[in-house]
Amino acid sequence: MPERVDPPIAIDILQAEALVFSRYDNHIVRRLSDMKGQFHDQEAYQAMLEEEDRILYEVYDVKRPEQAGELIPGLSIVHPGKVGDEYYMTKGHFHTVIDTAELYYCLRGEGMIVMETPAGEFTAERLKPHTLVYIPPRWSHRSVNTSPTESLATFFVYPANAGHDYGSIERRGFRKLVVERDGGPQLVDNPRWLPPEKW
Repeated sequence: MPERVDPPIAIDILQAEALVFSRYDNHIVRRLSDMKGQFHDQEAYQAMLEEEDRILYEVYDVKRPEQAGELIPGLSIVHPGKVGDEYYMTKGHFHTVIDTAELYYCLRGEGMIVMETPAGEFTAERLKPHTLVYIPPRWSHRSVNTSPTESLATFFVYPANAGHDYGSIERRGFRKLVVERDGGPQLVDNPRWLPPEKW
């Protein structure tokens, strides 16, 4: 009996006010309340949360078996806005299987992807339409929307067995914050960042 082989999948990325997959299995909505403790200005965070539990970002992806050899494609949409002077961002994560790479391709908007290793090495790349960012194994990553008016949309793909470790970022943060200074984005030190020896 021949081994069962899954058929290929074709997906359109629909051009509308907000980009969306023509088909997807999961739609994750992250609100302000899901980002507790992640923004530096906690006073501004609390004031905004009392006013409205806004949607900060959304993720669409296609479910695949969580095994080596499979890939999960997805679409991340970070809406425009700031908490205090810090731009809206995703939670950020390491992969549970830490020796896992990921690809991001920017479709719309402008922003940054911040990346950090467990040892505390940090880097950031600008995102604009047609920018492709390869994130090597062992680098955590977070998308940040630096546009005042437009959503940041990125296509991503990663191995289906990679998993997500959000807890490490919730505990330590990233060593740099992306904030607005003089009308544009700037990286500044995160005073609450925990270096590896304090994990």
